[in-house]
Amino acid sequence: MTPVDRTALAQQIADLLHQTSEDHHVAFKATDGVDPDWSIWYAGYLLDKGIKKLLNAELLKSDLIYLLVKVDKEINRQAPGASWERWYADDLIRRYVH
Repeated sequence: MTPVDRTALAQQIADLLHQTSEDHHVAFKATDGVDPDWSIWYAGYLLDKGIKKLLNAELLKSDLIYLLVKVDKEINRQAPGASWERWYADDLIRRYVH
């Protein structure tokens, strides 16, 4: 089994999260990106874009929704203003990459 380059993987996932944010903003242009159920949209998008393959993990949409909301609450409490994409990526890697 080849060891995972966690730094490169984190950057890939952070980039995917950034693109997700950009595409979400476009999809919700009429509301200037405001979407109280953003995690549902993000989860579907991330699954469509291959997050399971990147993490080599089985993920249900509901799992991903839960994790996105959980990490959002954590970053807002522990590190407001931090690079959210990398924070989320690091959390997903901690959970799924062994």
